[in-house]
Amino acid sequence: MTGKIKVAKEHYETLAGLRYELRKFLRFSEKAAHAAGLTPQQHQAMLAIKGFPGRNYVNVGELAERLQILHHSAVGLVDRMVAEKLLERELSPKDRRQVLIRLTAAGEKKLEKLSAMHRQQLRKVGPELSGLLKRLNDAAE
Repeated sequence: MTGKIKVAKEHYETLAGLRYELRKFLRFSEKAAHAAGLTPQQHQAMLAIKGFPGRNYVNVGELAERLQILHHSAVGLVDRMVAEKLLERELSPKDRRQVLIRLTAAGEKKLEKLSAMHRQQLRKVGPELSGLLKRLNDAAE
């Protein structure tokens, strides 16, 4: 046996459909960020910070990991967002060498508005995405 796995046409269709629906959602998200005066990456950074498990702050390394970007790119992003008063830095009370990053009140307000819009959009596209994911799961069995 050559080790090749045969992929049926319906699997390609399901994968393509899933990719299409995800891309439409990402495009919606990009437009919503721009309309709010943010870049998509700024929106993602704010969401990553606010949505970090167990707390409302991150360090630069954690933000870089969540955004899947290089550390120095995360530093530049944070610098720009601090200048725009969307984020603030503070020294960790536990380790003064570590800098913590959190949203400002202005950042919180923008993120709350964008998140409400995203939840509404996900309610619209959720059934289609769920159906595609179910088809993929069923096909794997």
